[in-house]
Amino acid sequence: MHEMTASHLRSAYGGESMAHMRYIKWGEVADKDGFPNVARLFRAVSYAEQVHANNHFAELKNQPGGYSVTAGGGFGIGTTSENLQGAIDGELHEVNGMYPVYLEAARFQLEKGAERSFFWALSAERIHAAMYQEAKQAVDGGQDIELGPVQICDLCGYTTEGEIPEKCPICGATRAKFTTFA
Repeated sequence: MHEMTASHLRSAYGGESMAHMRYIKWGEVADKDGFPNVARLFRAVSYAEQVHANNHFAELKNQPGGYSVTAGGGFGIGTTSENLQGAIDGELHEVNGMYPVYLEAARFQLEKGAERSFFWALSAERIHAAMYQEAKQAVDGGQDIELGPVQICDLCGYTTEGEIPEKCPICGATRAKFTTFA
């Protein structure tokens, strides 16, 4: 594997791992603040971020060694509104900067597995940003978000509200490969 792509995978792994844990903590705050649906959204997206981290890590299976991985995620716990803004900012960073660059580098270097992993994450992160923006609008209006069951594809992290699709629109996984957060 080209070192640039391996470095991008390590960076993405670090960022997704941090987001996974950060969203768990922010979900706990949302529960305490009286926003159970926002808390559930944080837990569901946390799981999707774990899926992304696992995919990036799997692509690094032949790249042993110790590495320092710097991820740009924020630290700290604020109000549910502040935490949602942190989530929006993080997702938009991935959508508008990080993943497009990583994806193009993987394509250029003909790293098909990394390309797939980056594409899957980028596609899901767009959805996460929109869901967090909707949740923040509700919270800023003093309301919990109205939210049906959140479905996460176990293979690629695709996220949707409502019914499980027959096939994942990102990776083609069957409905049996989804985890529901109800």
